[in-house]
Formats: sequence, structure tokens, C-alpha cells
Amino acid sequence: MATESVLTGLEPRAFWAHFEALTRLARPSHHEEPAIEHVRAWAAEHGFEVRQDAARNVVIDVPATPGLESAPVVVLQGHLDMVCERSPDSPNDPAEGRIALVVDGDWVRADGTTLGADDGVAIAAMMALAEDPSLRHGPLQLLMTVAEEVGLGGANDLDGALIRGSVLLNLDSEDDSRLTVGCAGSTDAWLRLPQPRAPVDAGERSLAVTVAGGLGGHSGADIHLGRANAIKVLGLVLREARREVPFRLVSLNGGRSRNAIPRDAVAVCAVPEDCESDLSAAVESAAATVREAFAKTDAGLTIRVAGAEPATDAWTAAGTATLLDALVLVPAGPLALSPDFEGLVETSTSLGQAVTEGEVLTLRSLSRSSNDAALPDVIASLDAIASLAGGRLETKHNHRGWQPDLDSKALATVRDVFERLFGEQPRIGAVHGGLEPAAIGARVPGLEMVSFGPTIEGPHSPDERLSIASVERFWRLTVGVVQELARTQP
Repeated sequence: MATESVLTGLEPRAFWAHFEALTRLARPSHHEEPAIEHVRAWAAEHGFEVRQDAARNVVIDVPATPGLESAPVVVLQGHLDMVCERSPDSPNDPAEGRIALVVDGDWVRADGTTLGADDGVAIAAMMALAEDPSLRHGPLQLLMTVAEEVGLGGANDLDGALIRGSVLLNLDSEDDSRLTVGCAGSTDAWLRLPQPRAPVDAGERSLAVTVAGGLGGHSGADIHLGRANAIKVLGLVLREARREVPFRLVSLNGGRSRNAIPRDAVAVCAVPEDCESDLSAAVESAAATVREAFAKTDAGLTIRVAGAEPATDAWTAAGTATLLDALVLVPAGPLALSPDFEGLVETSTSLGQAVTEGEVLTLRSLSRSSNDAALPDVIASLDAIASLAGGRLETKHNHRGWQPDLDSKALATVRDVFERLFGEQPRIGAVHGGLEPAAIGARVPGLEMVSFGPTIEGPHSPDERLSIASVERFWRLTVGVVQELARTQP
């Protein structure tokens, strides 16, 4: 006998059924095949034409309701991939299609993992709307992209010839009271820092220093909240401790996603046998200052020292000092505020991952700005740090910023429908994170674009949750806008 879903009874039912089905599919970035096969099978079942480009983006053509064939073609757009974060002790893993849903009051969340509402809500809404014969609409194109969470990869490589629409509704915003018409551009950077290593002596012991328990979050949307970056915290604590106690770094690793604020990081240190307790004391002293700094913004942060497996080699003392200096110098956090939208971060950078591979420590940063001209200065700072540490910098420019068009007819339509449905004016603005219209607009010139969605909190972290009440509003707005646009004849 089948177990009843925890989502039973939630409305709209078709949306929640599709959303739950997506939570059973492994869909990390670059490995979206199960989700692609899922939506292709669904389209075939309903007789919708499916096309894919070389980047694996999926376009599903949905015919208009009879009598509305001449209405403008509307593109509904969202991404198939998700950030697969999990708590270390969770038996669930989104990367393997194991998401355990929990209904908690007005919220749907996952047990110990990311939920995938970013951007499963878009895919579920498209499917539910397209298959409902009671909803009248013009010709629709469902654009389902891949690799969004790794620099808008699919959107950047989109074959623009697949798109026939004049209006694009991006269903990837996270505040149901807001219409988004702009976003930051971004650049990924890798600092490759090689330093010499030497064998670990018989008189050295291995200790692990672990930073954990941080809130983490989205490196764009949450960058202004003062949350701890576990990699930065680890570097600061180790550098301070090394002023008191000699040790050599064996390894330093942290972070799982390039666009998530790291929640945990660990360094293994080779310590003289008679200095083990001294290192623990020095780390605790430095950690006390760090905990005080984040007492109001990230109070759950923990920093611990424990034994580790014996190491065979470690960076030299000089190499260790250089790496820790570089790590402390790498910026992380807001760098400038927007002159156009009050309270919005214009420019930021986030150190998302640290990886030890042989003699090389790689630090991966993601820098964002709605002012494209501001990013070269941030990248130059990272390049200078790499140079001073004897390393090199590699960069990948992901996309330019999406510049707001406040006079857009599509925006006016969405705003009017919002006001009619909810009796209030939406907030209109931009976001500091990256949104796919920035890349799609470059591939399809002249496309009018607006982004909206339900309320999602804590995306890119195991704290991610989706407001049930906001889903109903999101659904009504999506349907209302599609139907209103269908009334516009060319």
C-alpha cells in the first residue's frame, strides 16, 4: 500500500504533484539527465513538441488554446538543476535523488538537505499550467535550462534560434511580493597557489581544526547578512594561532558549491608533539574572538580541534605562512551598495571553495556586480593576491548584468495583473544574485523579461524552505499573466 504524500491536500494539487516528483530525481548541475528525461516523457505523453540544443537546454512547444493561436508567444522559463547541499549527518542526499519532504506550518522544507525549490517551482508550475485544459492561453514555450547554478551555463550557451517568443517570464525569484527586472553579472575566479611540501617528521602529530555550524546561504541574496564564511574563519583562526604555536598545513578544504556561502571547512595541521595542547589553546583563543564577531549574525558557529589520521607530508613552514596570508587577504562580502536601489548590494565577492590537491591550494571565488565596470577591480585584487603568493589566477566571466527596463510593456502587464489579483502594488527592483534573463537576453535580443516567484528562504543551504501560501499566490499570478498576455493580439 502506497504511503500518502505529506503534500496531500495542498493547492494547487497539480503543481505540488509535479514538485514532489522532481524531488525524487537527482539533478545536480551538469548531471540533469534524470530531470531532462522526466520532462521529455511528460511532454511526449501530452503530445507537445520537444527540442534540445547542444547545451542540453530543453524547449517544449505548447499549442495555444483554440482561438488564441495569433496571441504573442510567451516563454515560461526556469532551470532543471539544483544546489545539492546536505548536513553532514543527514542520510538524505539530493545529488542522489533522496529528498525527504517535511511540512512545517506554512512551509515545505527538506530533512537535512536543500529542497530544490530553487528552481523546481518553475518546472512544476510550467508543467501544471500547460497540461490544464481549463486554462486559456496563447502559444507557450517552456524553456528549461541546465547548469544554472554554475554560472548560468545552459543559458549562456542557449541556441537563441529555438526561442520564438517576445515575452519571457522567468520563474526563479524568491519573494512573492516582488517583481525583478535586473540582476548582477558575475565572474568566477580560481586562485591556484602552489607551495613546496616536505615530509612530516616522526615528532609531528596531525590535528584537524574544523569550522562548522554556519548558516551559509546564497552568496548573492544573503551576502549582506553578515554570515560567517567558514573558509575565511578557518584561515583567520589558523593564522592567529600560528603566531603562538608552530605548525605546518597538511591540507585545507571547505565549501561545496561555488555560489553558496561555505558552512564548514577543515584544515589538517602537522604540529610538534609537545605543542598539541598549545595549538588547541591558541585556536580556542582565536575562536573566542570570531564567535563574538558573529554572535548576532551566525551564533551557531563552532570551531574545534581533534586528532587526525597521520600525514606523510605537509607544506613547509614558509609555504604555510604564505597560504594563510593569502587566505586572509582574499575578500569575502559586500564591497559596494547600489546607487539605483536602496539597500541593494551592487558589488560583492564570496570565497566559495577551498581544495587541496598535492602542493596546490585552490581558492575559488565568485564575484558579482550590477555595475559591469566594477568587476575588473575585484578581479585585479584577486590577481594581485595570487601573484604575491607565487600562484596564478584563472577566471571565467559568466554573464553581464541584466539592466532594468522599467518602461517594458511586459512589466506593466505583470504589475497590473498583480495589483488586480492582490489589491496591492508589487515591489519592483533588481537582485544581487544572477538570473538567467541576463544571459538569455544576450542570446535573444529584444526579448522583454520579468522575473517572479514564490517565497523561498535559505536557498542553497539545508535550511531552504518554501512558503505554501506564497505558492498559491505565485500560481495565480503566473496563470493571470499568461491569460492577460493571450488577450493581446498582434
